[in-house]
Amino acid sequence: MALTGRGRAAVTLGMATRRIGILTGGGDVPGLNAVLKSVTYRSAAQNIGVVGIRRGWEGLTHVNLDDPASQQHYILPLDRENTRDIENRGGTILHSSRTNPSKMKSLPEFLQASSFPTDGKTWDVTSQVVKNLERLGIDALIVIGGDDTLSFAAHLDSLGVPIIGVPKTMDNDVQGTEYCIGFSTAITRAMDAIERQRTTVESHERIGIFRVFGRDAGHTALYTAFVTSIRCAIPEYKFSLEKMVELLVNDKRSDPSSYALVVLSEGASWEGYEVQHYGQADAFGHQKKASVAEALASEITRHTRAETIASDLTYDLRSGSPDFMDKLVSSVMGTMAFEAIVAGRSGVMAAVQEGRYAMVPIPDPKLGPRQVDVATMYNTQRYRPNYEQKLGLPVFLSKV
Repeated sequence: MALTGRGRAAVTLGMATRRIGILTGGGDVPGLNAVLKSVTYRSAAQNIGVVGIRRGWEGLTHVNLDDPASQQHYILPLDRENTRDIENRGGTILHSSRTNPSKMKSLPEFLQASSFPTDGKTWDVTSQVVKNLERLGIDALIVIGGDDTLSFAAHLDSLGVPIIGVPKTMDNDVQGTEYCIGFSTAITRAMDAIERQRTTVESHERIGIFRVFGRDAGHTALYTAFVTSIRCAIPEYKFSLEKMVELLVNDKRSDPSSYALVVLSEGASWEGYEVQHYGQADAFGHQKKASVAEALASEITRHTRAETIASDLTYDLRSGSPDFMDKLVSSVMGTMAFEAIVAGRSGVMAAVQEGRYAMVPIPDPKLGPRQVDVATMYNTQRYRPNYEQKLGLPVFLSKV
């Protein structure tokens, strides 16, 4: 790949493609390895090399291609041998990081800070990323990630770098697609955990409060509530604390075993309460969130005599092997990404729209996360999913 004088990447795609780069960024989810295998196997069949970039965008900001040890650390050629059965494993064999090349808070020692634009606090090393892609001989790059990872992919696309996106996040909140890799397994894990813990909550006649991921969007909590028949709270709607407590106490009182359950997105809140943050912000400006489940448990205890127990399910949802849905979707999306490259396409992302596979533009970062449509998906009176009027909807119940 070579740059023109205007700084745009000039590359002949299609059947002239001889080397594809691929990386995984942000939080890991089950299904990532299935994408890697799918791309590698399709590429091998057409004698196209695949270069795995380790640790997400960090692999293209921190690799020193003049240092063999650095290159070995960040660059992993993929072939049929080292990807043979990786689809059965969770996580990503390429590892991951939360790195934003356009806002680096520190630089590796071999880079001169004066060489890059800066706002006095961060450096934009986009030019180094493009330079490394050139030196690695990568004709096109497949980026597997969520909103943050794909936002830099969109930036590279605007510079003319050949880019294909694959959406992954158990929050299921990437714009332009009804499904993101990792979502099905996350819901399956949450459902299993709640059903296991239900017996303990029931035995001790408590109110069980579960916290799941969902910083800005409530898809994970909403769909978990749908399949476990419990109440839920999502970031898109501030609930009434008084009403939530009343509903849960009534659930407990009316149940023969005297217990009740509710699942909360990590970004959920009630009227008068603001989500609490702590720790240093990551490369994309996100701090960790204090547990809203613990906060709600304290409020319930303060307002009633009911005993509560809060359970954080977050990291357990992204652990372990992918379920059937995530294996299937990941494999298909990997093949779609490869086929898009061979067809000479760029700036597009594998997606599901109206229940069908599609290729769509990589989302504009300005759009933010795809959120739950409260009017059609969430019952604001009962703090439950809307169960009715699904005829004609896609299998995942919402359209983008």
